[in-house]
Amino acid sequence: MLFSGVPISLLTDSYKATHFLQYPAAKKMVAYGEFRVGFNKDVEDTRVVSYGIRWLIDHYISKQWTQHDIDCAEIFYRTHMAPRNTSFPFPKAIFERFVKENNGYFPVVIQALPEGTCHHIRVPVYQISAEEPYSQLCTYIETLLTMVWYPCTVATLSRRSRDVIEASFEATSDGGSGSPLVPSRLQDFGFRGCTSVEQSIVGGCAHLLSFVGSDNMAAAFYAQFTLNGGRPVGQSIPATEHSVMTAWPTERAAIENMIEHFGGGVFAVVMDSYDYAKALEEVLPSIASRKVGKGGYMVLRPDSGDPTQAVLMALVAADKVFGSDLNAKGFKVVRGCGVIQGDGIDITNMAKIAQAIQDAGFSADNVAYGMGGGLLQKVNRDTMSFATKLCHIVYADGTATDTMKQPATDTGKFSLPGMLAVKRVNGVPRVFPADSGEVSDEENLLRVVYRCGPVEGVWDSFDDIRARIKAEWTALPPTSDAISATLKAKIVEQMQLRGKLPAFAQA
Repeated sequence: MLFSGVPISLLTDSYKATHFLQYPAAKKMVAYGEFRVGFNKDVEDTRVVSYGIRWLIDHYISKQWTQHDIDCAEIFYRTHMAPRNTSFPFPKAIFERFVKENNGYFPVVIQALPEGTCHHIRVPVYQISAEEPYSQLCTYIETLLTMVWYPCTVATLSRRSRDVIEASFEATSDGGSGSPLVPSRLQDFGFRGCTSVEQSIVGGCAHLLSFVGSDNMAAAFYAQFTLNGGRPVGQSIPATEHSVMTAWPTERAAIENMIEHFGGGVFAVVMDSYDYAKALEEVLPSIASRKVGKGGYMVLRPDSGDPTQAVLMALVAADKVFGSDLNAKGFKVVRGCGVIQGDGIDITNMAKIAQAIQDAGFSADNVAYGMGGGLLQKVNRDTMSFATKLCHIVYADGTATDTMKQPATDTGKFSLPGMLAVKRVNGVPRVFPADSGEVSDEENLLRVVYRCGPVEGVWDSFDDIRARIKAEWTALPPTSDAISATLKAKIVEQMQLRGKLPAFAQA
């Protein structure tokens, strides 16, 4: 039983409970999960960051089932059949068998890419296999495993966002794309917009793979103490909100209080509680001498209006009040003051702002971004089209067959047939038939992370995962055909049996 009171045996889709009656008798069944399109269907950059399978295995799949889980499920199933709430079939006997014979651990083997692996679409993120007497349970946990789409998608979005920021720094900052400021330039503001604390942790950790900035303390704590041995992962600064600003008689008084408490370090002040333009033109000059006297760094935060214009207004005002220096690339770096834009930010608006500040002659050093809903909420399973599909079956008589989805209405939407293996070819992960002899066990990037129970020593630290992404993302070409020639031949062979050709063979 989980904290929610839901039996772990019910963490799947209703129709999955009936599939043990629908699948043919089999000695073994295998399925896999993959992303089929680039982020938001981008065809010019199809890179993916694989991350998050550990959360699902640690928190759900590795949990031991009990007879109580089965008994609770049985009570539920008695009234689940439409239309009159009658009895619904489920594999009770199979469940009871592995509770007794496998100590309650779900009886499948899961292989997955190492956390933080960077690859292209069509490369399997994981592969599941189940053998008799549990073969028919192969896809029972598909619902849970498919949820890896979320941390992978957020991790990919965050890394793509870093590309935008690095390009901005490369063009306008003396530090270039390697500036030590880059990791702090995108702050996770998404905790309050999440549907649950769990989502904030899963998505927030995915973001922290590419940045250190986060106001999502649940994610920062989990990443630091559960995933990284206590070593710090995320950081933030003191900052006001509208409630703080409006609690004081004037905005000037509120800002002076911030300077008193935090003026020797980095702090942020929201500037549009009443009149943004007036605050920049009148309030900011009035506190300038006190702020300069403290010697810290003040961050101006607009929270309404057009995001690009709001940032430019703040930069111009800060330059006027505090002055600036021209860097070696000819761009202004405001003295002791910058801007963070956290309202209305997504990766598209980030790129617009980055270009606008460059056009206005300001360095990227001056600007940070905060992303909330755009980071943790405005993605879904279709953002990169994630799916899990059966790929191989060994029938009861020992006959082995590779299976694949191949809809006639879209010959590009096929799944991959056969047991799969992944290895690097010239540094780029590529998928092969596991039985082709082209991938040795040592080369195979699909590593066993669950073998009918937890496997010790398979997870890397958060620091190591970060380092992997940093090394692999930029080393990959933006696009690559990840399907090997031998696997393509198998796809063509399978589809020709039904009078079809895959899209890649029609050119």
